[in-house]
Amino acid sequence: MKVAGFAGFSGSGKTTLIERLIPLLRQQGLRVSVVKHAHHRFDLDHPGKDSWRHRQAGAHEVLLASDTRLALLHEYAQPHEPDVHALLARLDACADWVLVEGFKDAPLPKIEIWRAPAPGEAARPVLYPHDPFVAAVATDVPGHLPTPARQPVLDLNAPAQLADWLLAHAARFDYAVQVDEKRTAT
Repeated sequence: MKVAGFAGFSGSGKTTLIERLIPLLRQQGLRVSVVKHAHHRFDLDHPGKDSWRHRQAGAHEVLLASDTRLALLHEYAQPHEPDVHALLARLDACADWVLVEGFKDAPLPKIEIWRAPAPGEAARPVLYPHDPFVAAVATDVPGHLPTPARQPVLDLNAPAQLADWLLAHAARFDYAVQVDEKRTAT
């Protein structure tokens, strides 16, 4: 399994880029999964539906399954930052690529998405000068990067070229087994 992170500020284009990369990788016959970090409370069920009612009644987990999809809703006892390795361990091991959106501090090879701030907007800190896991920077204005990048600079608006770059550097994105005292992730 290959794992590529995509990190950047909200509104930088992470979701749009991933949305455009998925079909390009699928056209190569690859199975693609996504792990998305949500900073805010979110919900997949709707009030009044059976799964919502089960969770409201206090179920720790509710697994929804049909002949075409499965969703597992898990309630944390206490709010905490999810561990990306634990989440990766939950995925189907048959995935060829996992695209991870968010988790900017995770020790995963990643593409930093950077856009110049709009006029009047404060400058945004960047990861690439000091984060050894940033494999490349994707931007629409390479001449405006706040610091010259030692990593490859890719065109944010050319997802086919970015997909080609990922495939050409696939070995760099091999996911190594992560071991902690409680679980092993692959």
